[in-house]
Formats: sequence, C-alpha cells, structure tokens
Amino acid sequence: MIYNFGSVNVDNVYRVPHLVRPGETLASTHYVQVLGGKGANQSLAAARAGAKVEHLGAIGAADGWILALLDSAGIGTRHLAALDDVPSGHTVIQVDDQAENSIVLFPGANRAVPSERIEAAITAAQPGDWLLAQNECGDLSRVIELALAKRLRIALNPAPMEAMIAELPLERIDMLFVNRGEAQMLLAELGEKVEEHDHQRMLDLLAARYPGLELVLTLGGEGVRYANGELRLARPAFQVEARDTTAAGDTFVGYFIAARQQGERPEAALALASAASALCVQREGASSSIPERDEVDAFIAAL
Repeated sequence: MIYNFGSVNVDNVYRVPHLVRPGETLASTHYVQVLGGKGANQSLAAARAGAKVEHLGAIGAADGWILALLDSAGIGTRHLAALDDVPSGHTVIQVDDQAENSIVLFPGANRAVPSERIEAAITAAQPGDWLLAQNECGDLSRVIELALAKRLRIALNPAPMEAMIAELPLERIDMLFVNRGEAQMLLAELGEKVEEHDHQRMLDLLAARYPGLELVLTLGGEGVRYANGELRLARPAFQVEARDTTAAGDTFVGYFIAARQQGERPEAALALASAASALCVQREGASSSIPERDEVDAFIAAL
C-alpha cells in the first residue's frame, strides 16, 4: 500500500499565447477546471500504474466531487478530511503556446489537515508500506516522524523546496525525487554550490551525503538520472511534442514509485515512468492528462 500525504487542489487552467507580464491584461483562449495538486496527481498516477493507494489530506466540504473522482479511480479516501471552515486548495495556472506554465497557489485545506487524520492513517499502515509525501501540506516533519516510528518506507518529493527540507532526516528515508532546481537548492542548504547544468555533480554530492537513498533527478526534456549507492543510471526523455507539462513530474513520481513497489528494477521503473510522462505532456490539464497503464504499455511496445 502507498499512503500519500499530499495536496488536493482545484486547478483553474487558462490557455494563453504567452505567460502574462506585469501590468498586462491578457485574454485566455481556453479555460477548464480540473482536479489537481501534486498529491492528487501523484495518487492518480500511482493508482493508474496499478498500485494500491490511500490518500491522506484535506479538502473543503463543498467539493464532494473530488472524493467521487478519487473513489472512481480506486484511490482510498477514508483519510481525506472534508473541512467545513476551510476551502479546498486551488490554483490559477497559465499554459502558453510553448507548453510552459506559471502557477499561483492558494493552499487552503492542504495546510489544515487534522492531526488525528494523520495519526489514524499512519496507525492503519503496516510496516513495509510506503509513505509518499510532497511539501504542499502542513506538518511534513511530523508525518515523517510517525512513518519512521511505524517502519514505513518513505518517498519524498520536496516540492516546493524550502530551507527546512535540509533539516529533515533524509538519511533515514528511502527515496528522494528532485528536479534540477530543487537539487541545487537542497545542496545550497547543505553548503554545496553547484551550477544548474552540472547534473552529474548534483547526483554525486547527494548520493555521497545520503548513501542509502534512491535518488531520482528529473531533468524535463533532458530525461532523468538515478543513483543508489554505487549504481548510476541515465535515461533520455522520449521525444514527443509537448502541449502541457503541468503534471509531467507528478506522473513520473507516481509511476516510478508504483513500479518499484511492485518489484520492478530501477531501469524498468525509469522506462515506465518516462513513457507515462511522455504521454502526459502531449495532453492538456493536470489530473486529466495522466495516462492509464495500458496506454503506457502500448506506447512502449510500439517503439
């Protein structure tokens, strides 16, 4: 089982010719409201990859459609609180004609997950289950502390990156997902200055600092790099025409952890997650762009 302590947002997505500039009023050419949030996206990706997922978090009580959507995807929601006094987290997302995006986030209920829900979820978990977490919900350090005490395996995607991430017991967790900017910021907090393009040095420094971790460094169109002990892997991105990169990273995380939980070797997990991301970026939206497992398998088989 994967217990995902993660954000659930209502995404308001606007298609624009270019990202709006300071002082500019810009007409959108298309608008859609969809389920989003790094946590919800990663839960959906892991579930569509075939994993059993329980989502831990909070939404506003007015957004019952979110529970219905997650339930229909086979994601457990008994640990997802519906709060009467706090609205759901939500975003305003601009996506331009080059598939770049800009996001304004209101955390809402994501920052008000009741502590009793967190404790109940970790209590229900079994040693060896996975805790997956990002940094869009409150009390991340407490969740990790409880998970360590329960002997859960822990995967962390520290987005958005903050200085406090370096203070977490990263040496005791199992898997860390970072993009190049997050890796650079984490290393800076650890006293290491690394150029943004020096991907190999980023990976080597993090692997030396946290030798027990599976490290996954995502590089967008440049692919992904992986380290675990002495093992180093690099995989290029599939060459596709990107329309919207909003959920690409979350799709990769969900598919990768699902594959590893199911016993796939790192090489196979990287291939599966990369293929899922390649399908994702060819579609618009966040949760709506995450592919089903049979689509990913067909994409790989057709290569």
